[in-house]
Amino acid sequence: MTFKEQIRADVGNVFLNVDEFAAVHIVNGKEIPTLVDNIELIDREKKAKSHMDGVNVRTTLIYVKARDYGPLPPVGSIVRLDGSTYKVTDSTNEDGVYSIHLEANKS
Repeated sequence: MTFKEQIRADVGNVFLNVDEFAAVHIVNGKEIPTLVDNIELIDREKKAKSHMDGVNVRTTLIYVKARDYGPLPPVGSIVRLDGSTYKVTDSTNEDGVYSIHLEANKS
């Protein structure tokens, strides 16, 4: 098995395995294994940033299998995660795993 093949196998067998790192979340109405990684966001930016008086932004980063999610969501699209509504601020396909950065206004 090549290194790239091993990485692809590890996506489902390790990283997005609900017995290892992931948990089942409801994303856009579907139950799918999802890794919610707010620690990574702390490294990228402050968790909540103020845009104006009384309005804060809550951000989260999720990883999901491309085949579970469907087409890569474009920036600006809406994603529902566990009943909350978020706007996509960044999304990338990392060898069959989507990294989706989400943002929601909180007052």
